[in-house]
Amino acid sequence: MESHQMNNANDDSAMRINTIKSITSSSSNIIMNSDFSKGLHSWHPNCCHGFVVSAESNFAEGTSAKSVGNYAVVTNRNECWQGLEQDITSRLSPGITYLVSACVGVSGPLQGSADVMATLKLEYQNSQTSYLFIGKTSASKENWERVEGTFSLSAMPDRVVFYLEGPAPGVDLLIKSVVITCSSPKECENKSTECVTAVDENIIVNPKFEDGLNNWSGRGCKIVLHDSMADGKIVPLFGKVFASATERTQNWNGIQQEITGRVQRKLAYDVTAVVRIFGNNVTNATVQATLWVQTPNQRDQYIVIANVQATDKDWVQLQGKFLLNGSPARVVIYIEGPPAGTDILVNSLVVNHAEKIPPSPPPVIENPAFGVNIITNSELRGGTNGWFPLGNCTLSVGTGSPHILPPMARESLGPHEPLSGRYILVTKRTQTWMGPAQMITDRVKLFLTYQVSAWVRIGSGASGPQNVNVALSVDNQWVNGGQAEINDDRWHEIGGSFRIEKQPSKVMVYIQGPAPGVDLMVAGLQIFPVDREARFRHLRRQADKIRKCDVILKFSGGDSSSGYGSFLKVAQTQNSFPIGSCINRSQIDNEDFVDFFTKNFNWAVFGNELKWYWTEAQQGNFNYKDADDMLDLCKTHNIEARGHCIFWEVQATVQSWIQSLNKNDLMTAVQNRLTGLLTRYKGKFRHYDVNNEMLHGSFYQDRLGKDIRANMFKTANQLDPSATLFVNDYHVEDGCDPRSSPEKYIEHILDLQEQGAPVGGIGIQGHIDSPVGPIVCSALDKLGILGLPIWFTELDVSSTNECVRGDDLEVMLREAFAHPAVEGIMLWGFWELFMSRNSAHLINAEGDINEAGKRFLALKQEWLSQAHGHIDEQGEFSFRGFPGTYTLELGTIHKKIKKTFVVDKSDSPVVVSIDL
Repeated sequence: MESHQMNNANDDSAMRINTIKSITSSSSNIIMNSDFSKGLHSWHPNCCHGFVVSAESNFAEGTSAKSVGNYAVVTNRNECWQGLEQDITSRLSPGITYLVSACVGVSGPLQGSADVMATLKLEYQNSQTSYLFIGKTSASKENWERVEGTFSLSAMPDRVVFYLEGPAPGVDLLIKSVVITCSSPKECENKSTECVTAVDENIIVNPKFEDGLNNWSGRGCKIVLHDSMADGKIVPLFGKVFASATERTQNWNGIQQEITGRVQRKLAYDVTAVVRIFGNNVTNATVQATLWVQTPNQRDQYIVIANVQATDKDWVQLQGKFLLNGSPARVVIYIEGPPAGTDILVNSLVVNHAEKIPPSPPPVIENPAFGVNIITNSELRGGTNGWFPLGNCTLSVGTGSPHILPPMARESLGPHEPLSGRYILVTKRTQTWMGPAQMITDRVKLFLTYQVSAWVRIGSGASGPQNVNVALSVDNQWVNGGQAEINDDRWHEIGGSFRIEKQPSKVMVYIQGPAPGVDLMVAGLQIFPVDREARFRHLRRQADKIRKCDVILKFSGGDSSSGYGSFLKVAQTQNSFPIGSCINRSQIDNEDFVDFFTKNFNWAVFGNELKWYWTEAQQGNFNYKDADDMLDLCKTHNIEARGHCIFWEVQATVQSWIQSLNKNDLMTAVQNRLTGLLTRYKGKFRHYDVNNEMLHGSFYQDRLGKDIRANMFKTANQLDPSATLFVNDYHVEDGCDPRSSPEKYIEHILDLQEQGAPVGGIGIQGHIDSPVGPIVCSALDKLGILGLPIWFTELDVSSTNECVRGDDLEVMLREAFAHPAVEGIMLWGFWELFMSRNSAHLINAEGDINEAGKRFLALKQEWLSQAHGHIDEQGEFSFRGFPGTYTLELGTIHKKIKKTFVVDKSDSPVVVSIDL
């Protein structure tokens, strides 16, 4: 590609630049990322491609980075109107005149000059889009030029998009900077409640009530200003006054402020409030900050920003973060939550642009000692030395435990000495938490992932199954190191993991769980750091065996005889293995989100929008619009969709009107739900999670009998035979929940099948902490004996350190991709502020890809095959590759040929015919 180097602007341009600088200094630029210092963040190439040349990149030889700085290159333009655009709806106000100035250039196959234009696209609901010309300039390859003009809108459209366009097809458009400001700063100041403020300022007007209750109102209640309350016992934490929301009759009543026009879409905002409660004999309650957003088509959205447990004793700080994906018609922030009759007291509320937090560096761990047990006297050759009884139980040493390592530890450690056969016998237990303990504070290293392994057994006298747990007390916080359910007198394996990310002052490991009076036996306890890189090397080899197939390209046609010996290159553009993500309705209004999602995922699942509590929150009032919009997006981009979920067995997730139905009416409602949903979407969802989390809930079974679960599957299958019907549950793969162990899951699935339920797939949610490959693989191996496809349906990992989060994600993705029983992976989201767990995102709120996201993209790239070589004398070329879409480039004597072909999954060699 030719150099995009430009000369400095001429004298007239320099004068105009000075004019623009003075304008910018007196009024805020409403264009986000106006100098492209954040790449293309907030900008969108319109049906073309774009990238940013940074001052540091030395993109093209001879480019003067010092004089040029960052600039955007808009390329692959096939039409004059294709260019770079930005949505500026929320940052404009009607009746104000705006000045526009953009520094632009051109590059590419061009003789002379080309016109570059600035235009506004004005979109109105239920009417045609119109365009408003702002200005144009004539640009050549030698100079930067300025496009300048003004505009004013008498009324606000639903959406306003600013864009630069104009050069002929094939000519690259270069953009150095864009400035749009109010022509009269005073005019903007006069409309301060309507015009956007600088992003780093507090967008709340009168945040500390110094101007009384101006700009504040009650949301369904009364608000009052105080300098003190309760006979002087309650005074402001700072300042002279505070406000109370009083005479509240509903939880949602509170104090509010409209912030329409002062918040910008796709910007993250920090929210900090100082609050407490008063009255009605309530001593503590949840206080919540919520955003009410009304969309241009009059639909309501409620965004929970943050909540805190507030008391009647002290002021507490409520902190959170939010981001708007779409262009709202109205935005109101309010404080709500406590029971009716309880006052909410607010001392201050601050909302400002969230400061970018620099990524945490990868942790430096000296001498990790992978595979070395940190437990002292694990083999009990020194009696109980190093151990002490937790509580007033008694420890002694017995013999007769297994000499072999538990299987999951054996997988991690490889060849290892046999165990001694000695075990700790714990007797005289009077509490469930009593057992053998050991202090390991000085032996645990931060950010290392530790695997836990042990043999455990219980004595006689237990009534029913008993849970045994390897637990850690980390500064008196309980951490689960693995758990097993025991209902016989055999030795059982416990396998688990943990990681500590903050420096503790005290770490104790102990084994607990059986009922008081039941003896406990523990053998061969191992706690050791795992070498993930060694495991990854094994998984790479395994993935090549499991996922790749032999491909034979057979060449035929007019040029085939001359093709012998020709050099060719094969490059895979898409791997057909299903890798999808959870999405929600508001996210599809954010073009940056949509762009990343559609480029990197081939499956989707809806976070909430298909759940019964969403589609029929009130009986008889149906909302399918959100799911329809999301399905339309998937259809447009050839993305398959999972239906999550038809029912949810956990009672807390069941809407109140369903819980209030009698048995007959509930049965009717269940039938109506099945008929309504599966008839409406017949053939549109490839999978359904029929009754979510049956191992953790039993709402429908308790009220309608055991048969209801199998009947849900049978009816769903009758209504939409094309959909694969899944069971779906959590903590199946991590060893920490006896309710959903692989053995329990297998038993559950077989029970459903015996009742005639057409279970077609096994969903493992995959909300996991500090994953260890062999533990995950062990669960997959066990479930794999059922012969059903396994999908990770809701995968997310969480760590405060992005590099460690990337490690965790790589563990899960590699284990899944290398296992023959796994047929798909769904992430439970990837964008900050739109995930169910904190510190789990791959992309920060404003679109920056973090270290975990980079790891994800690197794996996606690794799973694309490439090959090159020559056509043999049989007119064939063979290689091994992943199923998916490929491009082929070949040069024969007569011409250069470029072809696209698809490799389907197959156990035998795939023959692809290429017609030359």
